[in-house]
Amino acid sequence: MRPVSLPNKLSLFVSCAGGVEPLLEEELKRFLPPGVRSKVEPLRGGCGVVGSLEDAMQINLESRLAQRVLIELIEGPYRHEDDLYALARRVDWRDWITPRETLRVDTIAQRSPLKSLNFTTLRIKDAICDQLREHTGERPSVDTHSPDLPVLLHVGPERAAIYVDTSGEPLFKRGWRVDKGDAPLKETLAAAMLAAAGWRGDSALHDPCCGSGTIPIEAALIACDSAPGLTRRFAFERQIPFSTPAMKTTWAAMTQAARARIHAPAVPIYASDVAFRMVDFARRNAERAGVAAYIQFNGGDALERPAPQLPDGMPGSILMNPPYGERIEVRGKAAMSRDAQGSEELDGGDDFFPRLAAHWKRQYTGNPAGWTAWMLSPDMKLPSKMRLKESRRVPMWNGPIECRLFRFDLVKGSARKVTEGDAPA
Repeated sequence: MRPVSLPNKLSLFVSCAGGVEPLLEEELKRFLPPGVRSKVEPLRGGCGVVGSLEDAMQINLESRLAQRVLIELIEGPYRHEDDLYALARRVDWRDWITPRETLRVDTIAQRSPLKSLNFTTLRIKDAICDQLREHTGERPSVDTHSPDLPVLLHVGPERAAIYVDTSGEPLFKRGWRVDKGDAPLKETLAAAMLAAAGWRGDSALHDPCCGSGTIPIEAALIACDSAPGLTRRFAFERQIPFSTPAMKTTWAAMTQAARARIHAPAVPIYASDVAFRMVDFARRNAERAGVAAYIQFNGGDALERPAPQLPDGMPGSILMNPPYGERIEVRGKAAMSRDAQGSEELDGGDDFFPRLAAHWKRQYTGNPAGWTAWMLSPDMKLPSKMRLKESRRVPMWNGPIECRLFRFDLVKGSARKVTEGDAPA
């Protein structure tokens, strides 16, 4: 094998969803080695890290919030596509790929003057293939589905950077979610909700709109201290710098240590959904994730299920991503309205949230240790609809939808003066 000539310290970019950058910074500093923690810098859309190949592997294995782990190979100014071709030719691609392997190039542009991103992508691919053909007489093939070497070009108004993607499939694909419902919540967003709520397995957790189980499964993995990357594969496992005997030994030791620290949760986790089909999906996903024994699944409407009975002195947290217009229709009790004769008929589910608040006040205010509810919603007026006063709101994005994660502290009575028509405490 040809010796690889990479620097000891690499510029890594760990991408995440918008608004998650501070949470990602805190997470990276929690598990990276002490000498690397001071070199974690929050940036737009992620965090920069000055680290090593070993650090890139560890982030892929351990981060619940990251979307991808990228290694910057080169950066520089450009004016047109030929400049980008020359920039890519300055990288020694023999350190990363042989003609027997495959590649794919993707391009992301922000206010770029270039006319065609497809042509730009083609020029980077040509630079890699031309260089390898000059050195070896052969060129690698393109694989758009599962390449050995995913390459990312980022072009701004005047400067461009070329990265190697060490993750491959985005990191929200943990490997356990096969059964999906409508508008499934990404695992990384569920983890971000838990992180924003400060939940680390120290209080009971309940998701009354669990869908395919993303939130309770992520919570169980956190409570078990199970690394999110243990059940999937990564692109770096097929890349030259990570293929030396020493790196393979290091990776094996990392995964073995991660498996050895898994333990049973210290708190109960509950999940329910109005659709019994979704409860079955969630249970099967939990089985694949290895945490089915730690989650109590139930069917039932969020407006009717009583609060779980918790051990004395244990606080509880409700964490939910309820259905809303851009995602999915409201179902169950909230989709019904009662006419003057007492019969029920379908409506748009507009009264789901005030009914939910009333249900919380009846069912969740009796625990002496208290319940705290966290709800993700794109409706900035949600607290007024629920006739509750939020104690915190955290900006988050659910894909293209701008949302807020609202916190409600559930205590007897209401945080606002109860008026006629308000839900009773």
